Amino acid sequence: MSPAAPKEREATEAVLAGTALTVSVRGHELLRDVDVAVRPGAVVGVLGPSGAGKTTLFRTLVGEWVPSAGKVTLRGVDVTRLPLFRRARLGIGYVPQAPSVLMDLTVADNVRTFERAAGVRPTNPRDRAATVELEGRLDVRARDLSGGERRRLELLRGLLGDPVVLVCDEPFAASDPIHLALLSRLIRGHADRGNAVLLADHRLSEALSICDEALLLVDGRVAHVGPASAFAEHPAVKARYLG
Repeated sequence: MSPAAPKEREATEAVLAGTALTVSVRGHELLRDVDVAVRPGAVVGVLGPSGAGKTTLFRTLVGEWVPSAGKVTLRGVDVTRLPLFRRARLGIGYVPQAPSVLMDLTVADNVRTFERAAGVRPTNPRDRAATVELEGRLDVRARDLSGGERRRLELLRGLLGDPVVLVCDEPFAASDPIHLALLSRLIRGHADRGNAVLLADHRLSEALSICDEALLLVDGRVAHVGPASAFAEHPAVKARYLG
């Protein structure tokens, strides 16, 4: 895994960007003036304590929520008012925090259902499952998969159509070390093929190991942005997250 060089990233326009995003619900501010951007070939981590606003930010970027202020751009086009399904067709893949597989269906039937929902050309389910190394589990119902296997099936759904940007909320949840390593390789590999990845996870060291840049979100505001390699040592991170 080889994160892109900083100078290369700076010279490339962001694939997905949120500018001055503010989200208010019933008078309660969940996000305030949040800026975030992710460029081709890069993995950006949005990190912070529980309740910081990470999921709210992701749901706003992918089109589940409309911000009270600010805008979202995808490859330079304003998509702030576009719903999730239209942003998906424009190149956003989304792996939400909540379970998103059909528990009573087999892996193969989940794959077929995902393809129909996404409007992508059907393929042999074995070939599709092989992209996340689940080809040996085709006849297993999703409810009988391990947590890590289920997360890989959800990642498969997010990767359908080879999205230009993949947004992953807690991709390492319920994963043992073996599955975590595999998920890390799959996510980093998507960026290394020239795509962009935005992720949030509570497993700090694992997340930072595949990130180029990291953003600290606290109480709905950006507290720090910087290289992932120095993130954990920054005073703001130590004081407002790790301390």
